[in-house]
Amino acid sequence: MATSDRDVLLVDELDQAQAQALMSRLPIRRARFTAATDRTGAAVPVPDELSALIAHVVQAVALEHTVTVNAMPEELTTTAAAQLLGLSRPTLMRKVNAGEIPSHKVGSHTRLRTVDVLKERQARRQRQLAAFNELRSLEDDD
Repeated sequence: MATSDRDVLLVDELDQAQAQALMSRLPIRRARFTAATDRTGAAVPVPDELSALIAHVVQAVALEHTVTVNAMPEELTTTAAAQLLGLSRPTLMRKVNAGEIPSHKVGSHTRLRTVDVLKERQARRQRQLAAFNELRSLEDDD
């Protein structure tokens, strides 16, 4: 099946059952996968990092979780980065101009590396969780 970065693949009960059966046979950590070649059927080892990713996806399917895979370009426009961060573009530009998020210019346009934007999104999420936990602990003190 040909796929693009926008294809949606739905998981059914058979997929979930197969994922559960596979997970029951794998070690909890350090699952190692191989791939068979089309021509000879020879086993090709999958690198550890990619094996960990595959195991994570299989485990999510086994637990009946929703799995979303999205291809992203290496660089983002400020509009796309702001949308990914859940910020307005002017707020993003203030962060860029303050040096809080790395960026570079392509001609007169500002571009951000996707990895930097994802790091900022994770850091923002951690700050939100910390603030929430602090509020919760203050409420528990009452």
